[in-house]
Amino acid sequence: MVTAKEAAAAMDASKYVRYTPEQVEALERLYYECPKPSSLRRQQLVRDCPVLANVDPKQIKVWFQNRRCREKQRKESSRLQALNRKLTAMNKLLMEENDRLQKQASQLVYENGYYRQQTQSAGLTTTDTSCESVVTSGQQNVAGAQPQAQPRDASPAGLMSIAEETLTEFLSKATGTAVEWVQMPGMKPGPDSIGIIAISHGCAGVAARACGLVGMEPAKVAEILKDRLLWLRDCRSMEVVNVLPAGNNGTIELLYMQLYAPTTLAPARDFWLLRYTSILDDGSLVVCERSLSSKQGGPSMPPVQPFIRGEMLPSGFLIRPSDGGGSIIHIVDHMDLEPWSVPEVVRPLYESSAMVAQKTSMAALRYLRQVAHEDTHSVTGWGRQPAALRALSQKLTRGFNEALNGLADDGWSVIESDGVDDVCISVNSSPSKVINCNSAFNNGLPIVSSSVLCAKASMLLQDVSPAALLRFMREQRSQWADNNLDAFFASAMKPNFCNLPMSRLGGFSGQVILPLAHTFDPEEFLEVIKLGNASTYQDALIHRDLFLLQMYNGVDENTVGTCSELIFAPIDASFSDDSPLLPSGFRIIPIDSPLDTSSSKCTLDLASTLEVGTPRSRISGSGSGNAACASSKAVMTIALQFAFESHLQDSVATMARQYMRSIIASVQRIALALSSSRLVPQVGGISHAPAAASATPEAATLSRWICQSYRFHFGSELIKSADASGCEAGLKALWHHASAILCCSLKAVPVFTFANQSGLDMLETTLVALQDITLEKVLDDQGRKNLCAELPGVMEQGFACIPGGLCVSGLGRPVSYEKALAWKVLDDDSGAHCICFMFVNWSFVASM
Repeated sequence: MVTAKEAAAAMDASKYVRYTPEQVEALERLYYECPKPSSLRRQQLVRDCPVLANVDPKQIKVWFQNRRCREKQRKESSRLQALNRKLTAMNKLLMEENDRLQKQASQLVYENGYYRQQTQSAGLTTTDTSCESVVTSGQQNVAGAQPQAQPRDASPAGLMSIAEETLTEFLSKATGTAVEWVQMPGMKPGPDSIGIIAISHGCAGVAARACGLVGMEPAKVAEILKDRLLWLRDCRSMEVVNVLPAGNNGTIELLYMQLYAPTTLAPARDFWLLRYTSILDDGSLVVCERSLSSKQGGPSMPPVQPFIRGEMLPSGFLIRPSDGGGSIIHIVDHMDLEPWSVPEVVRPLYESSAMVAQKTSMAALRYLRQVAHEDTHSVTGWGRQPAALRALSQKLTRGFNEALNGLADDGWSVIESDGVDDVCISVNSSPSKVINCNSAFNNGLPIVSSSVLCAKASMLLQDVSPAALLRFMREQRSQWADNNLDAFFASAMKPNFCNLPMSRLGGFSGQVILPLAHTFDPEEFLEVIKLGNASTYQDALIHRDLFLLQMYNGVDENTVGTCSELIFAPIDASFSDDSPLLPSGFRIIPIDSPLDTSSSKCTLDLASTLEVGTPRSRISGSGSGNAACASSKAVMTIALQFAFESHLQDSVATMARQYMRSIIASVQRIALALSSSRLVPQVGGISHAPAAASATPEAATLSRWICQSYRFHFGSELIKSADASGCEAGLKALWHHASAILCCSLKAVPVFTFANQSGLDMLETTLVALQDITLEKVLDDQGRKNLCAELPGVMEQGFACIPGGLCVSGLGRPVSYEKALAWKVLDDDSGAHCICFMFVNWSFVASM
């Protein structure tokens, strides 16, 4: 029972206390050190600070509670204000888009009525002369709507005339109805989207438009967008040939730009451009550009070998100040990439407006968002800031593109093949290339490597997700890479690599991932894979072990049409941001190929028409999702760089060809397994198809053992009797069970040997990569403690119930589960075959 004295004390403690500035300063100082101090810490604060001597400890506890609440409210208010500003700007963009669509619809209705009237008039006429007059009249109208360009020279007046026309045409595309824009599939506008993305429909060439909000001033945005080398990773060079002043504080620039080819199957592109920068009457900043050629009556530039001259139709950037701060940006990219100049198999890449949107328009918006969100004081892994990480990933991509294109003015020359044209070998012995390669490892010692060799190949992939394939190759490097060979070539950039004992090259199988950093883009991150034998990073600094700097730029498997990349480069422990790199890697670009999709080959090498040894077996009765998967195609390009001494060129070239062909074979095998796993689950090499195909005896036996053991230990049925009638039906029911069912081997370090579809979804892996995942790696600390406590009971009693908790997927995402059941799977002789786990009601935990 509460006494009157205690009640009065409680009322006094609840009264408002007015703190002095000295007291608030002391409390704030402790708050920043520890926002939630314990009672002992609060008592210590009272003892250490005389100014708080008269304050009741309960009041100090209340102050910290209120302070945390105010901090939370402040953060939430700031977040809501930022969201409100973004929604206001997005609403303005949507209203403008709606107005544009209404104008476009009105124009289409008018044109439809006009052509219907012309058709009716033509049907009423009976003489050929009248018909001819109608056609002639229509041609005259078209000619009047699109007048022929008048010849103009390269004088300032002639260039200004072209610039004004470019500005008018660009604005008609950015905010008008000159192009019929349709929303890009999968890109719905919203508060968390990158912007409003649209692609052209029915216009000449390929075109894309992006609208978005960026938290930077218009002048800063224009400065960034004009420097394509910063954000367009396919841009090789951009040279300003001449600058002329123009009205409204504007400028006219003559530019020459070169773009890398994304694959070995196509030549690079170049552009001769006029760029016009001006300020509109409403204060908007405009940067528009177009190609200069005889088509516009302007000056042209002679072709440059081996580039194919592309044409940029009126494009550019419209940048307007936003009411809530920042800038509203309209980006238009409209080009003719001359698709006739590439093989038919990759021609869709040059005829796709969606590809232009993803690689150019969205890349510009994404880069601007990265710059706007960067905190210059934040430091990531290995002490690197976000800007340095972004520059590092760009350096990797640029080095990979340079090796992939192998242009002569970069010092590359192609050497003769060995009679089979599946792999192209090029060599670079230019002094700048060699010095750059050695400077990272030289440290004043004699230079050892004098040349760089690049092996390149392209192949066609079918029925496999590019993101899934590259994710598997990144996580399971041992499935395709020869670590001994990689370490040997990487050592070639170190001093005295020939003196390395060959025994040292045998211990590079262990791979320890050292986190480097994550970039702002959630789809791209960097990591360091250790190839050396040192157990710690400090040991690596002493022994100068070898590492791989690796960049993974992937996308969700359900995202269609985007490029995925896995690029890596050898480094040593003293690696710095400005160290030269020799990037190698893989690039997969999905294509909407017009080729026949009924081919039984899963992977084809385009140069040598290399056939897969095992034909792809189709499953009868596959669903629509599988059918969509079966029609998907992508081009995979591989480029590997090696440093070597010039007198070893022939032997290194032979070794590089063999290595490249072994990688191609591995990719074919992995692609075949991944594409098959989407339709035909694999259990220890045993193929079974619970959805449609007949079950093999081994798969049916495993399913029967799991269900019988569950019934024996728990006294209930894992699968309903109606669903388990027959071996094939039981296997199908187990595969589609709602809970995640996983089998572990009976070893000192249990590894997974089987998982149903829910289990694969929970671990975010495939059946091919499942056996490389250990049970200990999946569980968190508490889960491992619970498992250690319950595992003896599982082995003795045969079953156990593990409390709910958290585990980790194969991609590092936290997963919560309500409970986990474990039981010993017995074979027909009552011998222990494996341990089966069932995670009930699992779900991914949303990151804060």
